[in-house]
Amino acid sequence: MTYTPKSSPPPPGPGLPILPAVPAQPAPPSGPPGTSPSSAAPPATTPRRTAFAEGLDQLRSAATTEPGRLRIIGALLALLVVAFGAVTAWQMTDRAAAADDVLTRSQPLSSDAADIYRSLADANTAASSGFLAGGQESAGTRDRYERDIRTAAEKLVNAAANADPDSPSTATIAKLNRLLPEYKGLVERARTYNRQGFPVGGAYLRYANEKMQHQMLPAAEDLYTKENQRLSADYADATPYPWAAIALGVAALAALAWAQHRNYRRTNRVLNHGLVAATATATVVLLWLVVGHTLARAGLNDSYDHGVRSLNVLHDARIASLKARGNENLTLVARGAETKKVGEKTYDAYDYDFGRDIRALATKLSAAEKLADDTSGERPVTAAVGNMTEWKKRHTAAREQDEHGNYQQALDRVIGTEGATGECFDSVDENLRTALAHEETEFKRAAGDGRDALTGMPAGMAVLAVLGAAGAVVGIGRRLSEYR
Repeated sequence: MTYTPKSSPPPPGPGLPILPAVPAQPAPPSGPPGTSPSSAAPPATTPRRTAFAEGLDQLRSAATTEPGRLRIIGALLALLVVAFGAVTAWQMTDRAAAADDVLTRSQPLSSDAADIYRSLADANTAASSGFLAGGQESAGTRDRYERDIRTAAEKLVNAAANADPDSPSTATIAKLNRLLPEYKGLVERARTYNRQGFPVGGAYLRYANEKMQHQMLPAAEDLYTKENQRLSADYADATPYPWAAIALGVAALAALAWAQHRNYRRTNRVLNHGLVAATATATVVLLWLVVGHTLARAGLNDSYDHGVRSLNVLHDARIASLKARGNENLTLVARGAETKKVGEKTYDAYDYDFGRDIRALATKLSAAEKLADDTSGERPVTAAVGNMTEWKKRHTAAREQDEHGNYQQALDRVIGTEGATGECFDSVDENLRTALAHEETEFKRAAGDGRDALTGMPAGMAVLAVLGAAGAVVGIGRRLSEYR
């Protein structure tokens, strides 16, 4: 039996060529029957990274080297100092504008609103005084009435020019502009009938007084209240501390101090001129901010405590005196035609209102005396208190004469030339005018000091902040140059 080995290639013999090995062919791509190799799914690819992710990687890579860290520190320092300057300039711009509004807009408009009320009340008082004089109305009384009407009209025009078109004050001003001619027409009718001796003139005057007391003066008081609210809002915008700017300033100084300490630990150099300049600039801005705003706040608070509060009380006192005088006159005009029942008692309506107004005057004068902070402000108020006391005595004597049927004697004690209540009223009004002028001066001085303390702060701080940021960049740049 012969053994035959398993297929082993026969040795090459002579004359037989050696063929090169044929490379193995790749297996055809798998796929559904009938599809061509070109239609097979492409191989999966890695998704492309976003620019943000690549930038984050570059930043992370740069942070591993000292030059990269220095660049990041420089950029953050410059950004922080610029943010400090920008927020400071923004907040101080708002406060400076509010302080200017307090001095030049809202407080003058509040005073104008008080003058509108006072002029209307005084015109009503002058009209009743002229009516009591009968056909012999004095030229002074007539001129006073006309002057008050003109003043009220002019102040209304000024208030309308400075009021926002959609503000509540605009509607009140329009109402007063409509009522003023109506009131004046009623007064002229009352005068015409009074000169002719017709009793209906008294009815027209009472109707005019009713329009004044129930429509015009409440509207004027509403306008006065709204303007005072706007004044308070301006104070509220001007006086708060700029905490956001202060916090950023402290953060900027802390960051600059840390950067200089880091620089010292790595280089043993005590000072970096650029960082020192940036620190000095930020310190100046922060100190200017705190000290300047503190001075402005003190001036504005002083103008409110010793100016606005005193002015408001004095305006209220003057208005109370005018209303009291008007009701005193109307007591004689009505001759008991208007009564008011309080509890079980019946009073003359105008005399009852006089008592209420004179008590309000006493209260306001007492408050004004307490608010007066110097002799010049206290002296006229004290004099007005004495005038008011004498007024009450003379009024009581006049009422006694009227109640006993002595109308002419009562009239002489009210509008006479000597020893009349009109003298006391005029003295009260003149002393209150003097006190108002003094407090107005005090307000302007204190509010002006407060506003001036903020002058130039927004622009100056913005410039210093830019210089501070430049100093930080230059300081870091000097360190970077050592690596080149």
